[in-house]
Amino acid sequence: MRHLTKALLTLALASSAFAAAPVPRPAKEFTFIEASGKQTLLSSYKGKVVVIQFLFTTCPHCQALSTELTKMMKDVPGAQILGVAFNEEANPATVDQYIRQQHVGFPVVVAPRETVLNFLGISVMERLAVPQMVIIDKKGVIRRQSDPQGTAELQMPDKLIPMIKGYQAEGGAAMPAPKTGATTKPDSATR
Repeated sequence: MRHLTKALLTLALASSAFAAAPVPRPAKEFTFIEASGKQTLLSSYKGKVVVIQFLFTTCPHCQALSTELTKMMKDVPGAQILGVAFNEEANPATVDQYIRQQHVGFPVVVAPRETVLNFLGISVMERLAVPQMVIIDKKGVIRRQSDPQGTAELQMPDKLIPMIKGYQAEGGAAMPAPKTGATTKPDSATR
């Protein structure tokens, strides 16, 4: 029995180490439906660097990051920042309230958790910290993505701005992203 438990634990740990999808990779199509009903396809932003914050409307870390991303927008003109709320309480009304209370200056939409996890390439069994961040280059390639437990540098404007500007300067040419995540712990909520 003890050997079986040990084998199952080893298998679980090994499978979670490979749960996140590889980066860089082409971004899957994603339909953003705003509270107003406006539908936008992720592919319609091809030619722009896109930064997506996957968030919980009830998460203080997500709220703070949304505020910082709004302030950061002036430093990365031409980049598109989007928010995707995927907590159980998220609906058009709570998203509208989130946008007003946090003074968010970019579109925030609602998506089912399964849709978000599929886009991120994360197993439903994986423990996930929010916010989750994704940066997509001009060619539609995911170049940076938070680790399931979060990646601190993808939550810091002083790190994000140079990354985004670098991807903007590439002229659409895809370059490999770093293979490893941040070495520091993020200031995120785990859900």
